[in-house]
Amino acid sequence: MLKGLRKKPWTCPQCLRTEQKRSKRFFATAAAAVADFKPTNHAIPGAEKDDSVLRKVFDSHAFWKEFSAQAQHQYSGKSVGLFQNRYLTRPEGFQEFASTTLYKCRKIVGRVLAYKTAEEYKSIAQDLDRLSDLLCRVIDLSDFVRATHPDRRVQAAATQAYALMFEYMNVLNTTTGLNEQLKNAAAIPEVVSGWNEEEKTVANILIKDFSKSAIDLAEGDRQKFVDLSNEISQVGPEFVDNMAAETPYLSFESSRLKGMDPIVVRQLTRWGSVTLPSTGVPAMIALRTVENADARREIYVANRTSSKQNIQRLERLLKSRAELAQLSGYESFSHMALSDKMAQTPEAVTQFLKALAKDNAPLVASELAELFELKQADARSFNFPRELNAWDRDYYTARLVSSLRSRARAPDFLSAYFSLGTVMQGLSRLFYRLYGIRLVPRETVPGETWNSDVRRLDVLDDADGHIAVIYCDLFERVGKNPNPAHFTLRCSRRISDGEMQEAAILSSANPSLFPTARDAVNDGLATAPNANDTRYPNALYQLPTIALICDFALPPTSTSASKPRPTLLTFREVQTLFHEMGHALHSICGRTSLQNVSGTRCATDFAELPSVLMEHFASAPDVLALYARHWETDVPLDLGRIKECLEIDKRGAGAEVESQVLLAMLDQSYHSALPRSSAFDSTRTYHDIYSQYSAVPEPAGTSWQGFFGHLFGYGATYYSYLFDRAIAQKVWKEVFAGGKSSIDRDAGEQYKKEVLRWGGGRDGWRCVAGVLGRQGEALGEGGEEAMAEVGRWGVGR
Repeated sequence: MLKGLRKKPWTCPQCLRTEQKRSKRFFATAAAAVADFKPTNHAIPGAEKDDSVLRKVFDSHAFWKEFSAQAQHQYSGKSVGLFQNRYLTRPEGFQEFASTTLYKCRKIVGRVLAYKTAEEYKSIAQDLDRLSDLLCRVIDLSDFVRATHPDRRVQAAATQAYALMFEYMNVLNTTTGLNEQLKNAAAIPEVVSGWNEEEKTVANILIKDFSKSAIDLAEGDRQKFVDLSNEISQVGPEFVDNMAAETPYLSFESSRLKGMDPIVVRQLTRWGSVTLPSTGVPAMIALRTVENADARREIYVANRTSSKQNIQRLERLLKSRAELAQLSGYESFSHMALSDKMAQTPEAVTQFLKALAKDNAPLVASELAELFELKQADARSFNFPRELNAWDRDYYTARLVSSLRSRARAPDFLSAYFSLGTVMQGLSRLFYRLYGIRLVPRETVPGETWNSDVRRLDVLDDADGHIAVIYCDLFERVGKNPNPAHFTLRCSRRISDGEMQEAAILSSANPSLFPTARDAVNDGLATAPNANDTRYPNALYQLPTIALICDFALPPTSTSASKPRPTLLTFREVQTLFHEMGHALHSICGRTSLQNVSGTRCATDFAELPSVLMEHFASAPDVLALYARHWETDVPLDLGRIKECLEIDKRGAGAEVESQVLLAMLDQSYHSALPRSSAFDSTRTYHDIYSQYSAVPEPAGTSWQGFFGHLFGYGATYYSYLFDRAIAQKVWKEVFAGGKSSIDRDAGEQYKKEVLRWGGGRDGWRCVAGVLGRQGEALGEGGEEAMAEVGRWGVGR
């Protein structure tokens, strides 16, 4: 039940693949002259000052400390609670927060179960959405805190609150009365006709979720469903946590590793022999630099051969999923997982992947020809000299890139033009130009954040005022998860008059905790009227509250420069920040009245579109002109320099796409009906896929599927990132890059109107057709041909 409850805060596969190359992007011709940017509308009070302060709070730790000092002094050090949640001023507050929320949930459940009339049934979609919101308030926030907060007491308290609410959610999933009441409501024409589009969408989502939870099965089958679900939840994390090579270490004479960094080789040498880990960074370095082809072959095979134990865990996971799907009435787990996605069926996914592979094939062939030419000219090449092997690809690609970089300036010089503050400033300026919204620094008050380095930004809209809150935890620290991520801690949702009446009672009973009803109704977190709600004009909304996590290096503590050096980003890190801000933008603009469809709570294969599209903006010349300035001299970046780096970076783009297509194909095969067969062998399936679709044969004996951790978290949906890359490049090319400037307000409003503002409240195909100006065409209906068409669009170069 309640789709949003079981989903972890969205973190896309690309965000987690920190050791892989970022997506390659096409670079248009460099802009002519770069003038100082000023916010377009100078009439907005404080806009120019906010723009200046934004850069300072991220570039100067001293400035940030001074900026927040007044608020810290005003509260005399008294905690207002994490995220200003009034319950969370101390660890014990998590229990009170969860218990109070649980009481509210039970009242809603009791009311819904008692509904009998059509008039009562009309409110069931909103009631169940509020129930979902209450659970998510505790589950999402506690899950984030237990993984992020440095205090173990707070972690433990958050974990207990999470467990309490999660257990109650599982009870709701088996409460047949809620399912029956929802179906009763959906069967009454008078009720359905009274629902708006959001309410209809949420009702359908909840009905499907109940169905997927096996609530309609007989008691014995339902117990089997629970047992299989428990098996999956146990084996899946075990598979991810135990990824290891069958041969963890290889031994070489140092002479066989010629070409590899001698310092690295010395670090791995013991008693005259080099002990090389078969996975991890040293192995990757070896595959790119070792001259001896036989040595590279040994390393490659060991690097891609998983332990037999983990292969067994994977096959247990896949068999359990196949049985679960069959028990639920689906042909396969893929059919079950895709039923509420844009793709809808595994056959449609296959059509997309085949079309994309065909589009990408000429680029792969061109890249391989270039690499083979290098190999033929290599006097040291004695291993299969007439063909390019799997263990040659990284080596000759690295040589090619190295030769190109020797003729261009090193990429490190770019970082001087990308201080964290200037990039944040550029994001705010871009959002203002496109959507009329700005990022405004806000002082944090005692206890509001989990670390003093966390900055708070309020998102202000020209027309609507305060519309969201973002907590930016962007600097590295010991013990912090290094993976970049976006978390929605509190979704957009309309607050009803009935909730305000309840909140008024709570406030009057405990004015020291909640001075006003408006404080009480959202636990102390931010609220604001929403003028865009046409059904309830100026209704009070809870504002999206977002956390952005990155792991950027802190600046040096001392410097000989004329002013302290800020944190400087590589261009790849700039792309990462733009990507995560794309997720945040979806949460900010997707201000729906029901939280089940708010922001990124949309189909998995639609959720990456806003973030991938933002990466296109990161390298656009007119966008770079907004922010790329030297941290010390303020001189604009010579845009020709970044073009050189991007041209080098896109080497191997075809191979990268081919690799992702292969993994997506493998994901679909593993989640088909195949695992139900007693003869199922995941390694044989792996080699069948690579033999059929890979341009370079995979050597016998490998079993890389044991390292494919995303099979657990994104089972049957791994294609989603490629799918959204294809849509994003089409939207970029036709909506933004096709005009005189990619920073066009009309284009921004079109994209906001057709895509962002809906969150998950509109079918993704209608969003895509709408933003491309193809309303009424077959594309808007989806299906296999629509999926194939998206594949033919390609993912850009």
